[in-house]
Amino acid sequence: MSARELLSRRTFLSASATVAAFAAFERSGAANDRARARPNILWLVSEDNNPFIGAYGDRLAHTPAIDALAKRGALYANAFSSSPVCAPTRFGIITGMYAESCGPAHHMRAKGRTPAFLQGFPKYLRDAGYYCTNNVKTDYNAEFDMPAMWDQSSPDAHWRNRPKDAPFFAVFNFMTTHESRMFKQTPGKVRPKDVRIPAYLPDSPEVRQDIASYYNLMEQMDGEVAAHLAALESAGLAEDTIVFYYSDNGGVLPRSKRYCYDEGLRVGLVARFPPKWAHLAPAAAGSTISTPVGLIDLAPTVLTIAGLDPPAHMQGVSLVRAKRQRLPYVFGLRNRMDERYDMVRTVRDERYRYIRNYAPHRPYGQHQAFEWQMGAYRAWQSAYLAGRLNEVQARFFGEKPAEEFYDLSEDPDQVENLIDVPAHRERIAAMRAALDAHLLDINDNGFIPESSPLEGYDASRAPGAYPLKRVMQVADSAIRRDPAQAAEFTQLLRDSNEVIRFWAAQGLLMLTDRAAIAKPALEACLENDSSPQVRIIAAEALAKLGAPERSVQYLGEVLSAHPDARVRLQSLNALTFIGEPARAVLPIVERAIQSAGDEYIRSAARYLSFILRRTYTPSSPVYQGMGART
Repeated sequence: MSARELLSRRTFLSASATVAAFAAFERSGAANDRARARPNILWLVSEDNNPFIGAYGDRLAHTPAIDALAKRGALYANAFSSSPVCAPTRFGIITGMYAESCGPAHHMRAKGRTPAFLQGFPKYLRDAGYYCTNNVKTDYNAEFDMPAMWDQSSPDAHWRNRPKDAPFFAVFNFMTTHESRMFKQTPGKVRPKDVRIPAYLPDSPEVRQDIASYYNLMEQMDGEVAAHLAALESAGLAEDTIVFYYSDNGGVLPRSKRYCYDEGLRVGLVARFPPKWAHLAPAAAGSTISTPVGLIDLAPTVLTIAGLDPPAHMQGVSLVRAKRQRLPYVFGLRNRMDERYDMVRTVRDERYRYIRNYAPHRPYGQHQAFEWQMGAYRAWQSAYLAGRLNEVQARFFGEKPAEEFYDLSEDPDQVENLIDVPAHRERIAAMRAALDAHLLDINDNGFIPESSPLEGYDASRAPGAYPLKRVMQVADSAIRRDPAQAAEFTQLLRDSNEVIRFWAAQGLLMLTDRAAIAKPALEACLENDSSPQVRIIAAEALAKLGAPERSVQYLGEVLSAHPDARVRLQSLNALTFIGEPARAVLPIVERAIQSAGDEYIRSAARYLSFILRRTYTPSSPVYQGMGART
């Protein structure tokens, strides 16, 4: 299938009427009224939820405000965040660029190394005369000039505070459905006996209660949406304001947030264009749009609504007046999630999802302290440890295949991996190719080990610094876990490029005891490599080859003394998967529990301490956060 054939004619967003309307506006001579003649734009943003919404066909949902908004607007049936967690996704929302273009912004809670030209898109709106407010969450995973972006960003920020006649862009973030709200029960109209249990979860009281609580929190959040719409109506601004409702990432139920399935990436997205601005709308009121779209598209969309041309660096495509064709795909990622390292890339069309696991040697369900505060996660792991799960339910606690492929129409829970089904061979090949092209197009930094000097927009684009196409070839070979590649990986341990060496070491680690040929080279790497990240992987690989003493000693030294917290965290993860031999550095691990200012190191160290002391249970108090999580 050619690249031209990959393009979906149905997804080419043409808006000649919009272009004509703006041309007529420019010819009207009303230059002094430019600001007043532009629509207000209101974003109502909920936290951490899938479209458990009546307008999406969910019969258990009680969401009358969002349902009514959809009847008067356009509902995007296949809308997705770029990451199954907030911070990397919010980087993309505020910039229109994928977080992985500016490493380490693709990790959960990191500071992306951005180019000098990059700024949050509200700056362009302010320059055009818009009053811009944010209430109140930012979490952009990079340092941006907040005063340049927002007239006000605080709990008091509101469009009501704008100067007379100024158009506004206002954002309101609702914490009601945030993951942290799931740590206690929320009674309401939906009861535990009413809910459907996905095939990958056990049918336990805790799971049922958490799903019911989720529905009831969604109803509460819908009430907040209703209040904001009522305020707009009361102020006489409803007909002058384009309203977007969306969630910042997918849901929080087990195997949702942080995971690259639809449950983690699919969001609700509804846009209402009042009659005055119907010429800007992507479809008639009450329409459902099945074309896949991403939250990465929001920044260019808002700019085009305001009559501005999105800057060329934006990687999303406007949902209204696109100047370039849209591929029939959206893309997603997973890298470090709090204290746990992983790497997943995925691509979705209207019906199918393809997933590539770049860390198949790690289980899906690495223990993650914050999410394990949810009763359903603890119940799930308890059932696993007790041997009460079936094969589908137990899969979460095992290693991953290199690739997954799901038909969402026939298998909405994504439990039947069709990657080897001949009937899907051509489609899988097309989606593989689309994903590869995407990674290269955006210069995906995710293959670079965290805290490497190569991370970042500028550093990763320096000539010769990050040979991504070659890196991808080595990584793709590594995840196949073919022992015949051990000799090549061994050779690559001496490569001049840090990222190549890192993935060669990863390839040997993934082979475990089938990489015996590489033991001398791994020992040399452990002692001499200039990159501590490469040495950490080499240490874990050697431990898997039956030589844990020096490996554990080195990892303990890194954990004890390395100045970079993320390098220390990588050593902790390696010690965790080495297991029992890590007992030799237990005192160092337990000192790390007191790590000031780094909740991820504290939580990872506390978990490993429980494991090494053989006192761990799914209810162990592992989370060692700094307070309320946003």
